[in-house]
Amino acid sequence: MQEDSTFPHTVAWFDVSTPDAPRARRFYQEMFGWPVNVLDDTYSLVGDADGRPTGGIGQAGPGSPYTGIAVYFRVADVETALARAEELGGARRLEPRALPGMGRMAVFTDPDGNVVGLLSD
Repeated sequence: MQEDSTFPHTVAWFDVSTPDAPRARRFYQEMFGWPVNVLDDTYSLVGDADGRPTGGIGQAGPGSPYTGIAVYFRVADVETALARAEELGGARRLEPRALPGMGRMAVFTDPDGNVVGLLSD
């Protein structure tokens, strides 16, 4: 994922983390007409009109770092951006990790408790 030099840190992905993923999949598919690709019992990809994945719906469990909707922003380096979020009063929710074929990700909460994701190559 390349940062857009005109608009750096643009929205790159979204996740809906819910205790009832099948219900959420049905709701959002009916609400927005999203194509849904169920990967397994815990996660589904949702896409745009061309079927390209633009987000996901996941099953939240006891160890989930968050529930609700999280927006992920493109950054040059996940670790650097996560450290900066902490310097500004944010708190880590999900340590940086590799995503097969997508780069790296991490999650933090801002000082108001909003969940924010980070993605980098």
